Amino acid sequence: MSTLPTYRWHLAPDGLATRRQLRALGLRPGGQDVVAELHRPRRRRPPLVAYLYRIDRAKPVRPMTPGRAVALAAAMTARRTCPTCRTDAGYCIPRSLGMCVPCHDTPAPSEGNPPCPSVNASPAPCTP
Repeated sequence: MSTLPTYRWHLAPDGLATRRQLRALGLRPGGQDVVAELHRPRRRRPPLVAYLYRIDRAKPVRPMTPGRAVALAAAMTARRTCPTCRTDAGYCIPRSLGMCVPCHDTPAPSEGNPPCPSVNASPAPCTP
């Protein structure tokens, strides 16, 4: 079993980059194996580890096709749509809540409670 070379934070040699650094250069790892590790020390906790890839073996990022752009837009719309009041919340719905913040903060409508006060109020009541 071979071990990877390990470098401390800011001391990696030229020609190696993390995934984020590759993306900033318009590149992707392209199936190559990790060539080294970068360790960022932290107090009283284990170090953060980033994997390094060779820049000369990296491939260009695949271009965004019209079909992929449509699929991405549909996915983001689904993440922003509240399943309770069916409105676009204007932000990604928190997975911990499962609905927009106004729907979560407002109790279920009953005789005394009005429906959910969403940004884009719809005629459908807000029922959990």
